[in-house]
Amino acid sequence: MTTTDAGGRPLLYVCVRPQSGAAEAEYRSFREATHRDETVLHAHDLVRHPLPPDAFDRYAGFLIGGSPFNVADPESTKTDVQRRLEADLEGIARRAAGAETHAIFTCYGIGIVSRVLGGEVTRGFPEDTGPATVELTDAGASDPVLGGLPRRFTALTAHKEGTGQAPPGASLLARNEACPVQAYRVGRTLYATQFHPEPTAAAFIERMGVYRNDGYFDAARFDEIAGRVRAAALSEPPRILRAFADLVG
Repeated sequence: MTTTDAGGRPLLYVCVRPQSGAAEAEYRSFREATHRDETVLHAHDLVRHPLPPDAFDRYAGFLIGGSPFNVADPESTKTDVQRRLEADLEGIARRAAGAETHAIFTCYGIGIVSRVLGGEVTRGFPEDTGPATVELTDAGASDPVLGGLPRRFTALTAHKEGTGQAPPGASLLARNEACPVQAYRVGRTLYATQFHPEPTAAAFIERMGVYRNDGYFDAARFDEIAGRVRAAALSEPPRILRAFADLVG
């Protein structure tokens, strides 16, 4: 299979969230951001079901959602489910890095791609839950997926790990002071973002409710953080997913 034979095949949103309510809401956010319905953007729950062996033949590209899992957690603390789904995600990343398919990994997923490429994922670059300013690099400004965005835009973050530099073979597309690697590309077929490109303010606040006691933020500050999310201008990040879906066809 080559990257030019999409042939009208659908895309696949890959869910890696154990919480079913958050998973369903995230799938809805990805559909809205890409402007694709269920007939064009299918969904697969990787937490409960391994990736089908024919997935690379059936789907033109993959969109990987976020997760409360952390790549940097010690292997001894990971469950069998997390190890299995990470292996499946690594398979998607390797295929996309080799131009055998298209994929975009978000938040938790960027750690998977960085590890596959030989980069280091650590707890050294967390970001608070809420809006953050992200800046495109020169490569990002000319990129076919991120290039339509302004050089500085607001995106939503909530993560406990990150990486200090783009892994070998990757082109850094976006950054900020707290987390130097916010987005990168490998070739023309593999993208990864540390921030969440898909949610609206309302969807993100709903997700905050699911994870309010999971250590991403002080639960006593829920209303304060939700207010900052509501006030943020969030029109730009979803355009990344729309551009990616358009690129794949």
